[in-house]
Amino acid sequence: MTLPPAGRVVMLSGPVRGIGRALAERLRADGYRLSLGGRDRDAIAGMATRWSAGESVSAHHFDAVDSASARRWVDETVAHHGGIDVVINNAGVVEGFGLDDYDEAALDRMWQINVKAPTLLTHLTLPHLRTSGHGRVINVASLSGKRVKGGFSPGYAMTKHAVVALTHATRQHGWHDGIRATAICPSFVETDMIAGVDVGEEPVIQPEDIAEVVSTALALPNSASVAEITVNCRLEDVF
Repeated sequence: MTLPPAGRVVMLSGPVRGIGRALAERLRADGYRLSLGGRDRDAIAGMATRWSAGESVSAHHFDAVDSASARRWVDETVAHHGGIDVVINNAGVVEGFGLDDYDEAALDRMWQINVKAPTLLTHLTLPHLRTSGHGRVINVASLSGKRVKGGFSPGYAMTKHAVVALTHATRQHGWHDGIRATAICPSFVETDMIAGVDVGEEPVIQPEDIAEVVSTALALPNSASVAEITVNCRLEDVF
């Protein structure tokens, strides 16, 4: 048994490029109604204009460092689509931060965008997810949320560990109201985020592969919840 996508409303942050763009394209093809939120208002509006059929795709301004924009996005989504069934917290950032090269401003930005923003969106959408009866929260975390590897920004790993914790808190808090939460934890994905990072010679994950994983997770019924999905592109000792 799978949940039919027709009519279900998805709020997706960071839909313009990378994983977010692949998610938007896949979920639109699946038949979901999309509420797209991000900082690049013009780019998102262009996507909505090209894709929208019967107003099934809406564009909204959302800045992860501006809590008021999150509240407006939720209100606008409900006004436009009539409800919210799925929240996908995809927007994220990585910055250099280490114990030797301590940059508090960089850590604060990552904490705000990677952790506080999805926490607020989850809080704001809970009443609508409860009404849905099959509410879903997908948090795009990282394999860095499961382990710390090499010299790759430990500050980023700290925030992604927090995202995994947020996912489990959401799953437990909303379980009896039909809310299921999943943390997607990929290794290196072919996006702007890994530009300049030495990822070795092996192929990396494609954004479309993550979209396939999310599509499958969303289709599962309440009786088949998956709390975490790790996605590798190479052999690691632990995963």
